[in-house]
Amino acid sequence: MKLTVSKSKNSASFYVQKTIRKPDGKVTTVTIEKLGNLTEVTAKARGKDPYVWAQEYVNELNRKEYDENREILVRYSPSKLLKKGEQKLFNCGYLFLQKIYYQLGLDKICQDISGRHLFEYDLNDILSKLIYTRILFPSSKLSSNKQAKKLIEQPSFELHDIYRSLSVLAKENDFIQAQLYKNSQKVIERRKDILYYDCTNYFFELEEADERRYGKSKQHQPLPIVGMGLFMDHDGIPLAFDIYPGNKNEQPTLKPLEKKVIRDYGMEQIIVCTDAGLSSKTNRKFNDRTIDGVQIRSFITTQSVKQLPEYLKEFALNPEGWHLPGSSETFCLDEIDEETDYHKVFYKDRWIKEDLSQRKIKNGEKPLEQHLIVSFSPKYKNYQRKIRKGQIDRAQKLIDSGNYKQRPKNQNDPHRFIVREKATKEGEICSEELVYLDTDAILEEERYDGFYAVCTNLNDMSVDEIVKINKKRWEIEECFRIMKTDFKARPVYLQTEDHIKSHFLTCFIALMIYRILEKKLKETFTCEEIIDTLRNMWMARPGEKLGYTPVYTRTDLTDSLHETAGFRTDYQIISDINMRKIIRETKKKK
Repeated sequence: MKLTVSKSKNSASFYVQKTIRKPDGKVTTVTIEKLGNLTEVTAKARGKDPYVWAQEYVNELNRKEYDENREILVRYSPSKLLKKGEQKLFNCGYLFLQKIYYQLGLDKICQDISGRHLFEYDLNDILSKLIYTRILFPSSKLSSNKQAKKLIEQPSFELHDIYRSLSVLAKENDFIQAQLYKNSQKVIERRKDILYYDCTNYFFELEEADERRYGKSKQHQPLPIVGMGLFMDHDGIPLAFDIYPGNKNEQPTLKPLEKKVIRDYGMEQIIVCTDAGLSSKTNRKFNDRTIDGVQIRSFITTQSVKQLPEYLKEFALNPEGWHLPGSSETFCLDEIDEETDYHKVFYKDRWIKEDLSQRKIKNGEKPLEQHLIVSFSPKYKNYQRKIRKGQIDRAQKLIDSGNYKQRPKNQNDPHRFIVREKATKEGEICSEELVYLDTDAILEEERYDGFYAVCTNLNDMSVDEIVKINKKRWEIEECFRIMKTDFKARPVYLQTEDHIKSHFLTCFIALMIYRILEKKLKETFTCEEIIDTLRNMWMARPGEKLGYTPVYTRTDLTDSLHETAGFRTDYQIISDINMRKIIRETKKKK
C-alpha cells in the first residue's frame, strides 16, 4: 500500500492506494481508504505534520498486512523439554456459539443486570462460559469452571463467582427471557402465531427432596425431581420456560406461563398446541377466546381415542366414512389395501359441543365447541403392532423366567399383559399362582392401532393444515432430548432453588443458541454431528506469539459453519493478530 496525495489549488486529498493484479492479468490501482482532505488529516494528526502522520499511518497498515500474511516458521528441538504448565491446546468451536450469543445481545442484557446489582465479577463472562461449556463440555459448575480454560479466551472469574452469579441470574430470569425473545427477532425470523407447550422432569442426585419434591418421574427415577414447562415457537426455537415442584400436576402449569408470554412478549393472536396430557378442559377453555368476532386464542391438542365418550369412540373406530386430504371420495377402512395404501393417511371429522370428559355441563355454562379430527394410518398401525409384539415377547419371557413383578403399569410396561391369579375362572382356589398373558388386554389395545385424534376450536382452518401444525410437536420433544442427552441437564447436583432456576436458565439459553445455529446451517446436519464437530475443533499453539494451528479435520460441516459465521479458523496457521480479529468479529452485533 502507498500514500497518494491529490493536490488542488486550495487543498489536498489523502488516499491509501494499492496496486493489484486482476484475474485477466492486467494491473490496476484501487483506493483502500480515503483519509480526508488537508484540514481533516491535520485534525487527525494532532499537532504532527499531516504528511508525516499520513505516511506513518500507511506504514502501520503495511506492517499489519505483513504480519497477517507472512509465513510463520516454527522451530522445534528434540533436546528441549516443554515448559511446565504451558497449555498447548484450545477449543475454537465456541466461537460459532459466541457469534450468536452476541447477536442476541446477551452482553447488553448482562450489562443492564450489572447496573441493578452490586458485584465485581464479570457477569457476561460467567454466563457466556456457562453456556458454551453446557453445549460443548456439559458437566457440573465445578467442572465447567475447569472446562472454560480450554477455550481460547480464558475466563476472568473464579468458582465462587459462578455460584454468586447464579442467585442474580435466578432473580433476573423473567427479564432475561423477555429480552432474549425481543432480541432474537433481529437475528432470525420468528413466527408468533403458533406456540407449542409441553412438560418434562429432571431428577436430582440427592437424598432429601426439599423444594424439588418427590414425584412420578417419566424416567421412573426414585429421586427428587423438578418439572419444567417449555413453550416453543413454530420453527422449533424455545420461547419461554418455567419450573415447578416435581409432585405437582403438570396441567395447571400452562396458564401462568402462557399469561406471562402474552404479557411480556406482546403476543396477540396465538394457537397453542399441546399433547393429550396437557389438554384439560380448563386449558382448552382458556385458549378459547374471541374478541369482537375475532378468535384471539385457539388450541390444537391431541385427544385419546380410548378416552372419548362411547358414541364418539364408535364414530372414530367405524370403518365407514373416511376421506383423503384434497379428495371428496369416501373410503371404507375394511376395503383399503394396507400394502398399497401404506403411506396414506385417512381422516374423518365432526364438530361436537359436549364435554369430552363426560361431565355434565353446568346450568348457564356455554359448551365448548370442538372440531374432532380422527386419522388412520396403515403405517402407524404397523408401527404400533411392531412395538407391542416386542412388549408381548418380553412379557412372555418374564412369565417363563418367573421374574415378573407387581409394579405400577404404564402404557409401555410389558407387565400390563401379565395376569396373576390364585383362583380359576370358576372360582376354585389354586395351590399355585396362575400366571399367563392377558389376551383380552392385547385384543383391546389392537382395536386402536393406527388411529390418532386431534381436537381444536379453529373453525377457519382446513383439516390438512391442522394436522400439519400438530405434527410439528415432535420438535418440542426433541428440545427436551437435546437438553437431557446432549447438554446433560440431568441429573442436577445443585441445592438451592435459585441455583436450580439459573441452571435451567443456562440450559434454556444454550438450547436457543444451538437451535438458531441449526437454522442458520439450514438443518442439513444432525444435532450429534454439529455438537461433536464444535467440541473437537481444537487449535494447537506452537509457542508464545506463534499463533494457532488447527488440528481438526476440515469437512462440509466446518465449511458451512465458517460460511454462516463470516470468519474462518481453518487456515494452516492463524497469527495472534488474525485470531484477535476473529474474536472481535464474533462479538459484532447484527
